Amino acid sequence: MNYAQLLFPDFSLILCGYLVCRYTALNRTVWAQVESLVYFLLFPVLLFHSIVKSPLDLRATSSLMGAGWALALAGIALAYSLPHLPCLRRHMDPRHHAASAQVAFRFNSFIGLALADRLAGPQGLLLIAVLIGVCVPLCNVGAVWPMARHAQRGLVRELVRNPLIIGTASGLVANLMGFVLPVWLEPTVSRLGAASLAMGLMAAGAGMQLGALAQAKTLMVAVLSIRHFFLPLAALGISHLFGLSEVQTTVLLAFSALPTASSCYVLAARMGYDGAYVAGLVTLSTLLGLASLPFALGVLRQF
Repeated sequence: MNYAQLLFPDFSLILCGYLVCRYTALNRTVWAQVESLVYFLLFPVLLFHSIVKSPLDLRATSSLMGAGWALALAGIALAYSLPHLPCLRRHMDPRHHAASAQVAFRFNSFIGLALADRLAGPQGLLLIAVLIGVCVPLCNVGAVWPMARHAQRGLVRELVRNPLIIGTASGLVANLMGFVLPVWLEPTVSRLGAASLAMGLMAAGAGMQLGALAQAKTLMVAVLSIRHFFLPLAALGISHLFGLSEVQTTVLLAFSALPTASSCYVLAARMGYDGAYVAGLVTLSTLLGLASLPFALGVLRQF
């Protein structure tokens, strides 16, 4: 499979967003509003719809859910351990680490959903939606906790207001209760979901910036190594440990190698941290996804 060709549509939209933001009148002010629209409305609708439109077989997907939790916990543990490693401790500012740890284990769901659909069709879309559904709450707890602790803000308050948690949790509950979306509403919801993917990818490109990364290079290398190298390796081991099927393994490997969430810098800035530095990490992670996804899907999947 030609993974460069497979990834081209998503990364071309990211590049398009970057170019439009930098070289037209549609500057960062405009794209900040687009990002809010996607984050608070369009993307939660997409997550909800992806989960409820196909009956969820808990027995068939329980292994994948467990593998997703294990992978997320591995990423969180690795990110949290960085300031305690003797060789790294003196090179890390606690506040920078609190804001940046999330980059190591959060994921860009826009790219994940778009990629899974091309990798495995509707089945892949359902499986990635399940992974997003079970991992978003855990990863958001992992992201918010160190920042809330340093900023002395309420963890529960930050979590219950998160639109991704609301969208995924309500989708899982609705699916398990047997809810079926009315036929007359299906086209509208589908179009909202499709719009969220294109606009979300372009918004990720519009938010790219690298200038602030020079101030904490060791932390940059550490968190991006976890995100783009160690987590795909962990996903390979976890897939064997949980006995995943071929399609589930493919989806988990793709999930493990995704660029970090574009909303990382939004969360960091909203909680009073250095959003520009985290935005630089998000930008570099987006670019590294061009290497880590072929590494996970083209190299590791052979084992």
